Amino acid sequence: MRITLPHSENFSTVFETVTGQKLLHPILGITTDSRDVKEGDLYIALKGERVDGHSFLASVAKNGSSCALVSEPEINLDFQQVQVKDPQETIGQIANAWRRQFNIPVIGITGSNGKTSTKDLLVHVLQSSYDVHATQGNFNTTIGLPLTLLQLNDEHTVSILEMGASIPGEIEVLCEIAEPTHGIITNIAPAHLEGFGSIETIAHEKEALFRSLGKGVSFVNQADNRIVGMDIEGESITFGLTPDCDFPADIHQEEDGSLTLILDAHDIPTESQNLSFIKNIIAVSAIAVTLGVEWKNVINQIQSFSPPTGRCQVKQYNDVTVIDDTYNANLISSLAALDYLKAFSGNGRRIFVFGDMFELGPTSTDQHRQIGEKCTELGLDGVFTLGENTIHTDSAINNGIQHEHFENKNELIDSLKKLIHSGDKILFKGSRGMAMEKVIQGVFPA
Repeated sequence: MRITLPHSENFSTVFETVTGQKLLHPILGITTDSRDVKEGDLYIALKGERVDGHSFLASVAKNGSSCALVSEPEINLDFQQVQVKDPQETIGQIANAWRRQFNIPVIGITGSNGKTSTKDLLVHVLQSSYDVHATQGNFNTTIGLPLTLLQLNDEHTVSILEMGASIPGEIEVLCEIAEPTHGIITNIAPAHLEGFGSIETIAHEKEALFRSLGKGVSFVNQADNRIVGMDIEGESITFGLTPDCDFPADIHQEEDGSLTLILDAHDIPTESQNLSFIKNIIAVSAIAVTLGVEWKNVINQIQSFSPPTGRCQVKQYNDVTVIDDTYNANLISSLAALDYLKAFSGNGRRIFVFGDMFELGPTSTDQHRQIGEKCTELGLDGVFTLGENTIHTDSAINNGIQHEHFENKNELIDSLKKLIHSGDKILFKGSRGMAMEKVIQGVFPA
């Protein structure tokens, strides 16, 4: 991870305040990866399970690093090394001191699914009224979020911070660093069970965002019972598909299959059949309107939004419709994507191409089987699975659906090329590590 620092002098002041040590040279960037070091960078030497960043101090010095934040300095190197107890904790403290310079709304977003898609839509909507600072890429961890905050500057009028966690306690740490003024938990689902063990532990972890908002605003998804049951100390604003919400919503399906959202008495034609996108719209609209964005601007921005690559993007390859939802996968998002495929308008076969879901721990077999049962329930025309875990998806499919399991991408690609024909609607999905976008590229070469 690396960022560029456009505010070197101010950073040096904050750094000295937190560490008690003066930087000898201006800092032009910050990196945690020795391979990304540029001249003038501050290098953060982190100790991981497999790699100790201190092993690369000689290399980063040679490549022009101005300084390294270390727990164990290497004496024979001729560049500044600032010794602290824990470099990761220290960069978090520096980021917190930096954040405290800004009196603007800071919105924390966490949840099991939809964090990034909600963040991306919220950024787009708020850009009509604010100068937006936001998480880029995967900078949503206890390492990445501090670097994100250090790019906040005087021009920004709102900050949107995605918060991810893979083990208990991380959301609390992120909130201590970011001090959010507003927060939303998109949903609670059995994701990252390897690190948490149970959905109850996941819910408690995500609830840390609301617990941090004693003087702030929590946006509460009324459609999620685990979120509704959370303790909220500050102000709460509710949204969902029930009339007793602060932002009540209803969904109407048009003749062409697209969905129109009626939200707080405002009609929002979406030209989308993606229910997950509709849910994101409800949440984002509640936040934007609360922050003072006019409804007409909210609606205009929603209608001009294009989802990022791999997030339920609809593409046409001649007469074949491809739904590219390859960015990631867990149980809830996969079930929602299958509903999206089934509801897609027009004739033609509905086909699902599915790669393994990761980080599910001992529930992996059951969750992959649930996907196969859903495919049977929906009566899809074809299901083709790839990997080690989706064998359980394949074995759960019956009802005469054409299905086949593959352990090799090239064999899957060759089979799909032979069976796909005009009019088909094909959903591609899998965890990030499965790189299912490469299957799309193999079947439909540019």
